[in-house]
Amino acid sequence: MIYLPGFDRKWLNILVSQAAVDRLYTAGRDSIVRIWNTRNANDPYIQSMEHHTDWVNDVVLCCGGRTLISASSDTTVKVWNAHKGFCMSTLRTHKDYVKALAYAKDREQVASAGLDRAIFLWDVNTLTALTASNNTVTTSSLNGNKDSIYSLGMNQPGTVIVSGSTEKVLRVWDPRTCQKLMKLKGHSDNVKALVLNREGTQCISGSSDGTIRFWSLGQQRCVQTLRVHDDGVWALAANETFTTLYSGGRDHRVWAIDIRNPENRTLICEEKAPILKLELTHSEPPSLWVATTDSTIKNWPIRIQSQRHSGDFDVNQDTTPTSTQPEFTIKGGASIRQYTVLNDKRHIMTKDTESNVAVWDVLTARKVEDRGNVNMEDEAKKRFTQVYVPNWFSVDLKTGLLTIHLEESDAFAAWVSAKEVGMCSTNDSSDPKLNFGGLLLQALLEYWPRTQFEEETDANELNGGSDNERQISASTGNRYFSIPGHTPVIFSEIGGRTLFRLLCRDAGGETEQILLNETVPSWVVDITVERNVPKFNKIPFFLQPHSSCGTKSLKKDRLSASDMLQVRKVIEHVYEKVIGQGSETGSQTATGNSTATEKSETDKDDDQHSIAEEKVELLCNDQVLDPNMDLRTVKHFIWKQGGDLTLHYRPLNNK
Repeated sequence: MIYLPGFDRKWLNILVSQAAVDRLYTAGRDSIVRIWNTRNANDPYIQSMEHHTDWVNDVVLCCGGRTLISASSDTTVKVWNAHKGFCMSTLRTHKDYVKALAYAKDREQVASAGLDRAIFLWDVNTLTALTASNNTVTTSSLNGNKDSIYSLGMNQPGTVIVSGSTEKVLRVWDPRTCQKLMKLKGHSDNVKALVLNREGTQCISGSSDGTIRFWSLGQQRCVQTLRVHDDGVWALAANETFTTLYSGGRDHRVWAIDIRNPENRTLICEEKAPILKLELTHSEPPSLWVATTDSTIKNWPIRIQSQRHSGDFDVNQDTTPTSTQPEFTIKGGASIRQYTVLNDKRHIMTKDTESNVAVWDVLTARKVEDRGNVNMEDEAKKRFTQVYVPNWFSVDLKTGLLTIHLEESDAFAAWVSAKEVGMCSTNDSSDPKLNFGGLLLQALLEYWPRTQFEEETDANELNGGSDNERQISASTGNRYFSIPGHTPVIFSEIGGRTLFRLLCRDAGGETEQILLNETVPSWVVDITVERNVPKFNKIPFFLQPHSSCGTKSLKKDRLSASDMLQVRKVIEHVYEKVIGQGSETGSQTATGNSTATEKSETDKDDDQHSIAEEKVELLCNDQVLDPNMDLRTVKHFIWKQGGDLTLHYRPLNNK
């Protein structure tokens, strides 16, 4: 199971605009598709569409802007209601990352391709009729690529489709018959972008080799090669009449090129980061949306100085940009690039691409502190305490966000003291032991009706009734903390294939309940629905007199106790049972009896604690142990070696 705190947006890979309703759709490495209002510069954000679980690599608008199709590294293609912002269906035909989409407007046909080398053709009208329960589609496929596909192009009538790949060639098909027409050689690196004219007779490609190539599909050859950019060409866009080409790439520059006379070109703008995507608006006058690797989106005006060549720009080769200021900017968020899990195994310190350091609480899925531009290693050292908590989650930064993974083998390893982690009232004399993984799972699924349970509650606490009155109340989650309702939760198979994603607050929805019932693994149900307590971790150890006592070593009996057992309890055991100074009914802590090992410290009064600690001390590797330290901390920080932990005791005769 995977859970992701919902943090800032990251690298924006792709974008598509809908000028008629002033909307812009963006997506990228944080797996979220976002909708923006291009008329409201002060507050452009409208809505997020969260269903993918990995990078979103491409999107296209279909059906007059009513439907959005997205392709992702989670191996799926998703179909969205673009106006209402919800996912209508998920296509799982691809076996690897889906990197590119192409759209034939006249036929309402979409093609998808990626690292599995296959191209699939989809009828959009069929896709919009799919539901979560009726998700069977028939599709055509184009085969013959020998390497990963990174770019697709298709003309509007849907008569020609072209793919570009790390194979460095262009392959051309007729999507109506699924027949391969030709293979075009010429590039020396990955083909990253493709555009076709309406008739399907011309194709333009951009490559990581830094060139733009013009191809005649009728002649099956490259008719011209341009070296406009100083580095890889990653993005292309053409106007509807196919007279002007716009190109961008790793050198941060956007050029406008006269397709009829490619030597005539104009530098439109110069960005501050490499350019990932260009989107030409069909408004008057036209403008250009540009997405870059710093997650910023800008809309640049296209200066029309002259129409003497029937182009959209003044014909020149000046390297001074015609636009120095964008008309609209949506600033992206910094991406998390470095992290360290603090030794409380609850907080994570991160550094982003702007060198800002922050602290996050894994349990509550929130940022709890901004430290600014400071040294992360020094900050982590300041927060170090000699308390050992086992690892119970793993982290990755693939989406630029903190992604927390919970797996059955480790999820319940972290037992902690409620008092030590500040989850116990100061007036409460008890100190319950809490399991981080169990509590987090309960919080993540608290909106799922199956996890809601009834508990007895003092009526006196609720409404001033007498102490002996009790009533049954509905309870959800856990009583210690909750997480934001917008936190995404993802269920995956071992090995990473995504089964289902939802936002926490949506777990009560009808469709979500059906999918949860089918998806949630039994070990999660056991904790969240059945409310079974995870098992305590045991630690084996040996207990021997210290060499300074002059006492002959006892037979080495292998003892076992909860790894959270405090040294204080072992001292009591030595005082009462080993050297025989305590009561006959004293603690039975360090035995093989699992019930005895899990008793609370409140089983003994404070006087007995102090007497034992005044008479006996415990050592490990000749270091005197703090009575407040637990056995797992002793083993991790002091024992520091393989094999069972060995403890030595020594009477304090001078006291």
